[in-house]
Amino acid sequence: MDVASSTAQGFILAGKHKEAIPAAFHALRFGSAVFGPRSAQLVPAYLLLAEASTGAGDLRRAERYLAQAQWMVLGAPGCGAVRSRLQRGLGQLRVAEGNLEQALHHLAYDVYLASSTFGPRSLEAAMGYFHMANVFFRQNKMDIANSLYAKVTSLWCDRLLSAVQAQERELRSRSDMSPFTEDEDVTEQQLTEAQRAEGTRVLSAMLEIRSQARKPELGEMARVLHGLAMLHYLGLDLPAAGEMGLKALELVKQLPQQESLEPITRLLRLINSTPSHTK
Repeated sequence: MDVASSTAQGFILAGKHKEAIPAAFHALRFGSAVFGPRSAQLVPAYLLLAEASTGAGDLRRAERYLAQAQWMVLGAPGCGAVRSRLQRGLGQLRVAEGNLEQALHHLAYDVYLASSTFGPRSLEAAMGYFHMANVFFRQNKMDIANSLYAKVTSLWCDRLLSAVQAQERELRSRSDMSPFTEDEDVTEQQLTEAQRAEGTRVLSAMLEIRSQARKPELGEMARVLHGLAMLHYLGLDLPAAGEMGLKALELVKQLPQQESLEPITRLLRLINSTPSHTK
């Protein structure tokens, strides 16, 4: 069930929604065998099927999967994480239908549930803000959209900076530790492969939006590039990390009120000092 779910999620993040549907079906089938056909443990599989179906354009089928998930959630008190994902799925479906006001209602509830469950500065809350920003962007309400995009960038960069700093501490202390010792701080701060893929997708989308604006906000573009550089560094794609970091540095130098260069230059030193870095 876990392997099938991860495979489906990977296809969805890669934009391959039709390919995700068979994997999500397998997750549902395995889950039914393990937990029973009416268990709330099946809700994540139904949400994957709904998201894949929405992305593939089969909105009627997506509606059915979401209705099934809603029914199961009703009998499972709590489950803030699942309820958050359910509201996000409903929001994405309403966007696909063109019902943007109803989509905003669901996505705002998603942010509320994610903030209550994971914290107001969590990556889970950031995803709700990102989808809300996309809706306001479609409505041409650019002031609101840009404000939300900036918030998403801030949440991702804060989380990524914590992960990079934990990695840096781990590298400094590695020589003093047993090879069998696991640094709990690093483990806690690490991002999963799915989170890195999601972060890359979100930040890349925001970079494209920022770069196509009539008056690009250089500061925001620099922050997005810095975030992408950190993501590539954590994923050990050092050439891409160096390229994004240098672009961020150049943009910061162009700002009239120059921001601190230290976070970016520190990251670039880390990239260049990593043994596998190829110049």
